[in-house]
Amino acid sequence: MVQYTGLSKAQGHGQRNKTGILLVNLGTPDAPDTASLRRYLAEFLSDPRVVELPRLLWKALLHGIILRTRPAKSAAAYRQVWTEQGSPLMDISLRQQQKLTALLSAKKQHAKVYLAMRYGNPSMASVLQQMQQDGVDRIVVLPLYPQYAAPTTGSVFDALAAELSQWRYVPSLHFIHTYHDNPAFITALSNSIAQDFARHGRPQKLVLSYHGMPEENLHKGDPYYCFCMKTSRLVAEQLGLAEQEIMTTFQSRFGKAVWLQPYTDQTMGSLPTAGCRDIAVACPAFSADCLETLEEIAVENRDIFLSAGGEKFRYIPCLNDADSHIEMMAQLLTPYLD
Repeated sequence: MVQYTGLSKAQGHGQRNKTGILLVNLGTPDAPDTASLRRYLAEFLSDPRVVELPRLLWKALLHGIILRTRPAKSAAAYRQVWTEQGSPLMDISLRQQQKLTALLSAKKQHAKVYLAMRYGNPSMASVLQQMQQDGVDRIVVLPLYPQYAAPTTGSVFDALAAELSQWRYVPSLHFIHTYHDNPAFITALSNSIAQDFARHGRPQKLVLSYHGMPEENLHKGDPYYCFCMKTSRLVAEQLGLAEQEIMTTFQSRFGKAVWLQPYTDQTMGSLPTAGCRDIAVACPAFSADCLETLEEIAVENRDIFLSAGGEKFRYIPCLNDADSHIEMMAQLLTPYLD
């Protein structure tokens, strides 16, 4: 009988039977400079899930115009939020990974937690390859986007499938595609807002600002808008807010197409003239604070609101690495763990 020796750890089939949790967030440039932003934006904006224009047309626009002008502007914005620990999104994501690891260990649930970014570093491909080398044969993927959308969660699945399609031994796979109405998520989000109200007083209006997307995506069947509205409704119910005390808006639109409305920036400019001069803003589509929350909302939209006659504006941070957020992640993952 022939004996085969010298198998690598990844090839040693009997050494497998390991579960790995893959947390995935959008990503971040490596540094707040023009060159890093050009690399990051080139990868992000080349994703056909993100921009659904004909490829040849979009490639010409991207490389001929956008990547020549936008990186410098984006780098300036990133410099406003960069810290000694680097990118806020990366710093918070690493803390989420560490705290989830500790919590699962305390619960005696045996699974290693990995962190990847859909764009930039650490890439999904490199982290999945590390999981393969570690002998992981059961993967639970948790994209950190509470509300499913094709350009976010769908794109994570694309990258996952692209890498796994090259593996000889495809692992068992569980893909958690949305948690927009998960009771633990709604409770953690609502409690965070309630704590802000307790500290700073109840505003005239709570604005829930979600990342936007082209309205056409909704008509094509993307459930994101409906999921956002359900999150807002459940938060309003849990906080006991009347219809006039809460509203949902959409931020970060790009290009000339019609995006989901109402737009956050236009809302900030119109609320004071409608008599609403005291607001709090939260961003339930983001699991960690990032450029879109720390700069776009807490700086740009604050300035719009105050310049329009608003008097009190405050931004309520994302759930980040709050214990309730980490516990929610553990609850989502538990059905798929040993």
